Amino acid sequence: MNRSSLPRHPRTGVRAVGIVGGRPVYPIKGGAPTLLEQRDEVAKLLADDSYDGDVDELLKRADDITAKIEQANQRDARIRSLRAAALPAGDPQPQPDQRHQPGMQPDDQGQPHPVSAAEAFIRSKALESFRANGKRGQFSVDGMDFRAAPVGTVTTGTQPQQNTRVPGIIPNNPDFPLLVASLLDRQSSDGTTLEYMRDTSGPQSTWNKAAVVAEGADKPMSGPFSFDLISTTLKTVAHWVPVTRQTADDNAQLMGYINGRLTYGLDYKLDREILTGNGTTQMQGILTTPGIGTYQPGVGSTDVKLITVRKAKTQGELAMYPPTAVVLNPMDWQDIELDEDANGQFRVIANVTDPGAPMRLWGLTVVTTVAMTAGTALLGGFRTGATLWERQGVTILMTDSHADYFTANTLVILAERRANVAVHTPQAFVRITFAAAV
Repeated sequence: MNRSSLPRHPRTGVRAVGIVGGRPVYPIKGGAPTLLEQRDEVAKLLADDSYDGDVDELLKRADDITAKIEQANQRDARIRSLRAAALPAGDPQPQPDQRHQPGMQPDDQGQPHPVSAAEAFIRSKALESFRANGKRGQFSVDGMDFRAAPVGTVTTGTQPQQNTRVPGIIPNNPDFPLLVASLLDRQSSDGTTLEYMRDTSGPQSTWNKAAVVAEGADKPMSGPFSFDLISTTLKTVAHWVPVTRQTADDNAQLMGYINGRLTYGLDYKLDREILTGNGTTQMQGILTTPGIGTYQPGVGSTDVKLITVRKAKTQGELAMYPPTAVVLNPMDWQDIELDEDANGQFRVIANVTDPGAPMRLWGLTVVTTVAMTAGTALLGGFRTGATLWERQGVTILMTDSHADYFTANTLVILAERRANVAVHTPQAFVRITFAAAV
């Protein structure tokens, strides 16, 4: 059909594009008509009193367009509803690219937050940026306190896939118990200077004058009380290890270094500072704090260590500060567990079939550590007598800016923490000196 022979629209003057069913079909401005354009066109024709076309066909088109518009609205409503749908609270989102990487596994509740310094370091945006920048410069991830679930720790959704590499070093340090710090009350400090009041009043029995008084009679005054203002600073405990650039790309190796060497080393040193720090260049150790109680069997005493600990516990109770734990050298704890009566029976019932069972003695929690000198022990109400103040948790820093490490393709991972011990009630502790073996 010749296009020039097709009729034009009587009002718009637009030439028809074809003849369908004997009627001309006119184009809609802008190309293929949309549903709204078709709706408006049909509505306009239905409202035109002078329209001389097939009205039944026009009504059929109107019904068809209406059905299509309703269908489109239903689809749009379903899409909005689907996008607004959410999983129930606590239902973990699938993380197929992270769940199988070291340090990316969710916790017991399915939440993807880290549970150790190493995991927080691996997940940090800082490490992701450091790797993307060619492992140049330095960065740190700090404020990681793992006595409770970390708050505000950022995670990274992408980690480079690396071949599994056998760690370059295997930790060979002995697995000493690190439980002394857990005996203390632990608090966070906002500054670097620590000031606290140390009670030097002596046992409560000497100043507690509380009494029953008759009606109208004067009430007794307790005292005297005496306190010393102690001002000190938070001490920094830190160390570092060298690693290769290839190790910095391997999540498993990084976690091994951070957990196996760096974090362990900080905890190891913290335990010893809590017990024996000199209080000046080091943290304040409980054993070096003036005013703590002492107990030693009398000259010629044949009390075994088991009995000595029990009598020292009584001394602590008489000072009105009930003991909760005792810290022993492993050799002294061995002597106590292997102590036999005249019939060859162990006095302490030890569960040798379950080495992981809690160690208890006279109702006290037992902590063994080589930081305690053999022949001595520390007994006390640890949470009552001292507080471990921490400025921050473990800070992990990585850099290539050390000596000639840059040209040797070697990096440094450094771990540090700042803390100090406030021994505010020395009377809550008793230093035990065991009688010499006969």
